[in-house]
Amino acid sequence: MENSTHFKVFRLAAYGDIGQLKYFYFAVVTVLYVVIILANALLIGVICIERSLHEPMYLFLCALFVNQLYGSTGLFPALMFYLLSDTHDISLLYCYLQIYVLYTYGLTEFSNLSVMSYDRYMSICYPLQYNNIMTPKIICGLILLPWVYSFFINAIVISLSLRLQFCANVLDRVYCDNYSIVKLACSNTMLNNIWGLVATVLSFSCTIFPTIYSYIKILQICLKSSKETRQKAFNTCMPHIASLLNFSFGCLFLILQGRYDTAHLPPILRTILLVYFPICPPLFNPIMYGIRMVKIRQACKKLLGRYPKT
Repeated sequence: MENSTHFKVFRLAAYGDIGQLKYFYFAVVTVLYVVIILANALLIGVICIERSLHEPMYLFLCALFVNQLYGSTGLFPALMFYLLSDTHDISLLYCYLQIYVLYTYGLTEFSNLSVMSYDRYMSICYPLQYNNIMTPKIICGLILLPWVYSFFINAIVISLSLRLQFCANVLDRVYCDNYSIVKLACSNTMLNNIWGLVATVLSFSCTIFPTIYSYIKILQICLKSSKETRQKAFNTCMPHIASLLNFSFGCLFLILQGRYDTAHLPPILRTILLVYFPICPPLFNPIMYGIRMVKIRQACKKLLGRYPKT
């Protein structure tokens, strides 16, 4: 083991010295955070209040929006604080807490999207049996399972990282992530690497593969169905596919920056790619679903007092 020091803080070097621009960035981040809170909270409220939206598809959407609020809270308050702060040191405790929140958000998001793809698969491929299969008990289980699974998997990730000793404490990030911290460790990280591989394989098996399977089956059904059925399937699946691709790109940007040297990229571009994963899905998903899904759009108008009288 190399010489290690008992660091009490990590330094987030990606903020750098941005001078008076920090006030502009702070204003932009604040506006984004407010929009995310209002948009997600509005749709959560609409789905909870409007009885016509108490269907599996909309309840799973509600779980997605709750998770997006949770993930945003793990990033934005700290981001706003450090933009205005003269020092960019973050305590080990808060750093690990931020990692836990962002990682549970990420895994829960993927799991929720996988559940939503399963719901679409059951709705389109087994329409007559759908209501008998998607009972309230099953719906509650499918909403809670992603949270329980994500919290358990990432609790192990954090517990393995807590035991590490570090040779340095400078992170080229605007927020903490586990991979960057493990790279700074002087102590043996074999357990971290093994569990990281196991968790990745397990998570892909439980989220990505079922999603791909669901859409293959949906495509097979659509190819055999009428034009009207295909159009209906397209309208209900398109927002979900867009959400899945949007979030996947964000995760891909994060993974590539961790594995490859991106020093040749402009600092502002590196930062945008880093924060895409926790910012863009919570920002665009409620807007997209609010616009694309007729029942949600009508319920929003009704709640806001602009629903046309009939």
